[in-house]
Amino acid sequence: MIKVAVVGYGLSATVFHLPFVAHAKQFSLVAISSSQLESVQKKHPRITVYADAQQMIEESSADLIIITSPNLSHFPLAKLALESGKHVLIEKPMTATSEQALSLAKLAQRQSLVLSVYHNRRWDGDFLTLAHLVKSAQLGKIKVFNSHFDRFRPIVRNRWREQPGAGAGILYDLGSHLIDQALCLFGAPHSLTANCAMLRDGATTTDYFQVMLHYTNMEVVLQSSPFSADPNIRFQLQGTKGSYIKYGLDPQEDQLREGLSPNVPAFGVEPPSAYGKKYIADGEGELLSVTKLQTMTGCYMDYYSQLAGAISNGLTVPVTALEGAKVIKLIELAELSSATKQRVEVDLTAFSNEAITPA
Repeated sequence: MIKVAVVGYGLSATVFHLPFVAHAKQFSLVAISSSQLESVQKKHPRITVYADAQQMIEESSADLIIITSPNLSHFPLAKLALESGKHVLIEKPMTATSEQALSLAKLAQRQSLVLSVYHNRRWDGDFLTLAHLVKSAQLGKIKVFNSHFDRFRPIVRNRWREQPGAGAGILYDLGSHLIDQALCLFGAPHSLTANCAMLRDGATTTDYFQVMLHYTNMEVVLQSSPFSADPNIRFQLQGTKGSYIKYGLDPQEDQLREGLSPNVPAFGVEPPSAYGKKYIADGEGELLSVTKLQTMTGCYMDYYSQLAGAISNGLTVPVTALEGAKVIKLIELAELSSATKQRVEVDLTAFSNEAITPA
């Protein structure tokens, strides 16, 4: 049994982590740190609740520390946990800077500990479906990929994610998911071009972005807008034999918010009305078929199952520290491109096992 302690008790902890810790047989919750001390203790009377995260990391019997606190706290808390001999799971984005991320990756390697980043959107049903389409070459050679995470949130809210500072803004919050998914599908681009903006009245951090990843004979466009009130396009995949288009978001987040157990058969299952469509055409442009493509079942629980295997049996880490660090580096390059209004080269040589392994 892997004993777990969780830093923070906000949306990330209560919706995206604690339900899986509770329902995965490999884990046992032993502690939570939160400023809501009395409230958390009432909801979790059998565990130890700490007001101070540092004290919990140093004193608890946990094998795994899950960090769900604000982004700027990720680096110091993860560093402390690794130095204390604990495995670590960091909510995305991994850190505020790629330098911090690489530092943690090297520390975890020296300590022989598991360090993972929660890029759970790899286990969205629509992304699993998309990845299968790419791998099976049903659409031929992929030439264009559009990935959106749009919402209608025209009013700036008073929350830490929208306060100015390192690691803040929608590029870190949602862009990290889109970048990670693109890297999973196609690897690193050779260059990128980006436009990051503050479009809402009173905005103090990036609330809109468009990041173009440039590959040899392929273009990837990642975008998020706070002004999308229409049915949101999620993915559009274009290849030499056809295309695929998908609207809406994976159902798992809403199901978790509603309290649905991740162990019930309906979890992660999308209704037929939400399925994407696959279009196949011939070389002359004549449409041969239009197919409503069943969305594969999403399963964030798979992330936790793989994490347990990595900690207990040395199996593959579901999202490695270096993978999380690459995402942060691309975010930094996107910000640089936007600031300079120039295309920038992408070099991830430093983000490899060989590069961080001592000679």
